[in-house]
Amino acid sequence: MQGLLNHIQKFVVLSEEEQEILLSYITYHEVNKKDYLLRQGQICSANYFILQGCFRLYYMNDNGTEQILHFGIDNWWIADYESLEKQTPSEFYIQAIEPTRIAVLKKSIQEELFNKVPKMERYFRLVFQKAYTASQMRIKYIYTFTGEERYHHFNKSFPGFVQRIPQYMLASYLGFTPEFLSKIRGKKEK
Repeated sequence: MQGLLNHIQKFVVLSEEEQEILLSYITYHEVNKKDYLLRQGQICSANYFILQGCFRLYYMNDNGTEQILHFGIDNWWIADYESLEKQTPSEFYIQAIEPTRIAVLKKSIQEELFNKVPKMERYFRLVFQKAYTASQMRIKYIYTFTGEERYHHFNKSFPGFVQRIPQYMLASYLGFTPEFLSKIRGKKEK
């Protein structure tokens, strides 16, 4: 609970009354390692704030290989936003990489929350702007960096995170094979 409020306070200041209203709309859940929040074909019904833990959002490509689009870590939101917004079946999976605690804001009551606490709409706009900026930079890195440069940039930007996830997942996220990642890491160790 406090992690969510602290995150929100970085973007907007909520009064005690607004905090109480917000918390009345939030539920909390524990997700076991390897359990799914969402599977392909299901409709995403909520925004999930990660209090502690890690998720991956991925799809199965035409070769039957998992392609990770992004990770969700402590103090960040995750959802399939197209499915959530349009209430259509998801093309993605959201799976816990480790035991994860989440705060859940259901789509069915989100607008009501925004009407009662308008600052929350501003908060989500600012959060999505930050996420969109990160997505733009990731796309730029895919087009301008070599695989090795992407790995080193990611490792430098998120050193602790690299230790938390299996290497095959990191390779998928960075757009290359686990074998190529092993080769890069082998060079670094020499």
